[in-house]
This record gives sequence, structure tokens and C-alpha cells, in this order.
Amino acid sequence: MKQNNADKIIMPGAEPFYYKSGQVGCLLVHGISGSPQVFKTVGKYLSSQGISAMGVLLKGHGTRLEDMHNCTYNDWTNSVVENLELLEELCETVFCAGLSMGGMLSLRLARLYPERVKGVITICSPYQLRSLKFRLVPPLKYFIKKIAGGPPSINDPEALEINYGAHSIPAVHELIKLTALVCKDLPDIKQPALIFGARQDKVVDSRDAGFIYDQIGSQEKELVWLENSQHVAPLDYDRIQLQKKMLEFIKENS
Repeated sequence: MKQNNADKIIMPGAEPFYYKSGQVGCLLVHGISGSPQVFKTVGKYLSSQGISAMGVLLKGHGTRLEDMHNCTYNDWTNSVVENLELLEELCETVFCAGLSMGGMLSLRLARLYPERVKGVITICSPYQLRSLKFRLVPPLKYFIKKIAGGPPSINDPEALEINYGAHSIPAVHELIKLTALVCKDLPDIKQPALIFGARQDKVVDSRDAGFIYDQIGSQEKELVWLENSQHVAPLDYDRIQLQKKMLEFIKENS
């Protein structure tokens, strides 16, 4: 996998990964402030079922929070594109899946490369960041660079996500811009799409999964609700349901 932070010290457990299996592959893209660790269990499951899995480490992630301050959404897009190119060398068919911002980047990849991305999966991704706190981000980033994160966005007390535990305000502004761009382009995305929403999501409005489903241009699309999970669904109580549904979607469309 492409190492986008090659000159930085990676946090233990936050490394990118590649689980080689069949000629169908899936890029797995973490969310803002997160790391590929959130998808390791998913990746291992997919590879055990014949699907090669590559966990992308986005630029500015997995090292230290300050590395995110100067990142743009184009940097993160390039991180995913570079890994797409690498996975294409190893597999005949490629899907892209992402959590939260990773879902936005997966949709962006599907829009930019419709002939290269066979299908797209989003998990707890935002539709539009409309609330007051997000409207305050653009001016706030000139005065405050970071804010502390809240409690873990996982119901399962035994689950652990490796992330920064805080948020870069300039990076959040880039997420806002990315989300606006992707939502504008949703009608132009035609690949098969699998969209997950978590009923107990406290980070992203759970209704956003329905908005993405309604607006995306795919003729083949499915909306799946995870009833017992919060935002970090790949590690939460519904993770087995999520893994099996992802596998089913990939096999049906590959």
C-alpha cells in the first residue's frame, strides 16, 4: 500500500495494511482523525472470503494531529487515488468503501473514475454539514487549530479505535468543502452503491444516509440500517452484519 506519511512516525496500530486474496479488491478508507485500524477486522474478513483488502492511510493521519492542519481534501483524494492505482496492479476489479469522511472520499473516487471503481460503499457518511457548529468552522480556524474529541463513538465497551482523540479545525473545514463537492456530484455517480446508516450515530445525522441514497444516481443501490451501532460502526455491535453485507455486495457486483 502507498505510504502517504513516509517521513513521519506512525502511531502503533495505525499502519496501512494489505490482505492479499483474490483478484477482486476493496479499498478501505478511514474517517477524519482516524486510521486504517478501524477497518482491520473488515479487511481480514473480506480476505478470508476471497476479497483482497487494502487499508488506506490518509495524508496527515496516523502520526500527530498537527500534521493535519495543512492538509486539503485534495491531499486526501490523492492518497486514495494512489492506493487505487496500486490495488489495480494487484487486482482485476476494485471497489471502494469508507467510514464517514472515508465514504465521501470513496464517492469522490467513484465520480472521478467511473470505469475504474466497480462499486462504492459508504458507512455513516455525512450528507451536508449544516449545523451551527460547522458554520462556525471557517472563521474559527484562524484562531483555534484544534479541539478535544468527545467520548468514543462506539457502543461496544470492548472496542477500541486508534485515532487522534481530537480534531484539527482547518481539517474539518476541508471536510466541509469535500462534503459539499461530493453531494453536488451525487446524481452523476452511477456505480452500484451500498449505503450504511447507524440509528444511534451521534456524530453524523443518521438521516444523512437516506439523503445520500435518494440523491445518488446509481440504479443499483441499497440502504442498510445498523440498529445497535454508533458512528464507528465497523467496530461496533453490528460489525458482523456490516461485514457480511459488504461481502455480499462486492460478490454480487464483481
